[in-house]
Amino acid sequence: MTKKTGFDNEKYLKDQTLAIVERVKKFDNKLYLEFGGKLCFDFHAARVLPGYDPNVKIRLLQCLKDKIDIVLSIYAADIEKGRVRGDFGITYDAATFKLIDDLRKWGLDILAVVITRFANQPSAVIFKNKLERRGVKVYLHYPISDYPADVDAIASENGFGKNDYIQTKNPIVVVTAPGPNSGKLSTCLSQLFHEHKRGINAGYAKFETFPIWNLPLKHPVNIAYEAATADIQDFNLVDPFHLNKYNKTAINYNRDVESFPILKLILSKIYTQNFKFPTYNSPTDMGVNCAGLGIVNDQVVQEAARQELIRRYFRYNSEYLLGIEKKETVDRVVLLMEELGIKVTDRLVVEKARAAAEQSEKLEKGHEGIYCAAAIQLNNGKIITGKNSKLMHAASSLVMNAVKVLAGIPDEILLLSPHIINQIAQLKEDILKADSESLDLEECLIALSISAATNHTAELAMKKLGELRNCEMHMTHIPTPGDEVGLKRLGVNLTTDGKFSSRNLFIT
Repeated sequence: MTKKTGFDNEKYLKDQTLAIVERVKKFDNKLYLEFGGKLCFDFHAARVLPGYDPNVKIRLLQCLKDKIDIVLSIYAADIEKGRVRGDFGITYDAATFKLIDDLRKWGLDILAVVITRFANQPSAVIFKNKLERRGVKVYLHYPISDYPADVDAIASENGFGKNDYIQTKNPIVVVTAPGPNSGKLSTCLSQLFHEHKRGINAGYAKFETFPIWNLPLKHPVNIAYEAATADIQDFNLVDPFHLNKYNKTAINYNRDVESFPILKLILSKIYTQNFKFPTYNSPTDMGVNCAGLGIVNDQVVQEAARQELIRRYFRYNSEYLLGIEKKETVDRVVLLMEELGIKVTDRLVVEKARAAAEQSEKLEKGHEGIYCAAAIQLNNGKIITGKNSKLMHAASSLVMNAVKVLAGIPDEILLLSPHIINQIAQLKEDILKADSESLDLEECLIALSISAATNHTAELAMKKLGELRNCEMHMTHIPTPGDEVGLKRLGVNLTTDGKFSSRNLFIT
């Protein structure tokens, strides 16, 4: 069994490229394009639109390579506070460095980095110095009092006028960021102010994948977007401006709809009187989004989006127990699931993992300890389970069992040398003074690679690790740091029940 495809990247690239090129023609061959969402590694889109290339936006930029400049914006306070990007677990300043590196690997380079709302924050100054000393241009944009309410002050020399002007050369300027609320829109508007002062009739448009404007409001893909942004309390709605002007339903989200009247007013203040710019009658008009045109199997994407809702529930629930997330966020996703009639057990690996833990507890009745288990669904549809023991964590046991199945290795054959396991256990217990000598996944993968040097069977199994990428996995307990690192590197789609694998508060 192979995973069904619901999205056509090539069709999407063709339609999306054309939409952007046509939009820039409507202005004076100068368009500031606010690029929302994740530029690289957009795994949310890949999960809800099966077949979607997580780096298709990079491919889009490559199609436009000769027509674009790329500018990154980052909010100074995010640098100062050490704000962390959840998917990579790195701070926004580090995510900016990574994004620059990733773009360069794809043959794309940035024109500059803009630090927004800069007020000489010490960490932001260090960040600026690091970039400039590595040859990256840095521009500064400053706080504007009463932004965005005082339109006259914003579109003046004491507002946008005091910001650095970014020298660009190509007709399309892509403004992106390491995460949300980094100042992309204000960067675009500031540049428009400076361009029009110079007699250049530049325009603005917005590119964002979700919500998909031409899918129904309650389509599972759009509901999944609401779940993904439940932590910042975003919600989708019918664009009232679009409906009123064209009598057509288009889907947008609350922040764009709420800010549209002010944004339109700011644009009217920026644009010179002799500039015949295209009239934007709604937030939807501003968008150039064609993701909906790439959907080729609606049933497939609907089911994928339902599964994403369940994943989001488990993620937020675990983060709530860890003290990271609010209970309101968890409750919001529960309501969205109920709206679509979704249960957590609709995720097949959940019941399998829980059943394995219950079975382990029955077999080991009378022994102290917490019984952890895990289940993974391979690409052929088969579900494999694993449980914790004195030798291995549940995640380690699961991965060893899974690669055995993929490599056609009988269950009774050992992949790891008992001598290697004992040596690692002795190191952990006697020298490192660890609480448990049981191997976490990161340690287990290292042990497998060592065994593969002298054991052909282990070598065959190790070669199958790559086939676990994007497989669905569930654990009955929150993974330890070593398990989490290993699972992230394997690229599985992990969910966990809201339980801890140890009674200890401090886990290494």
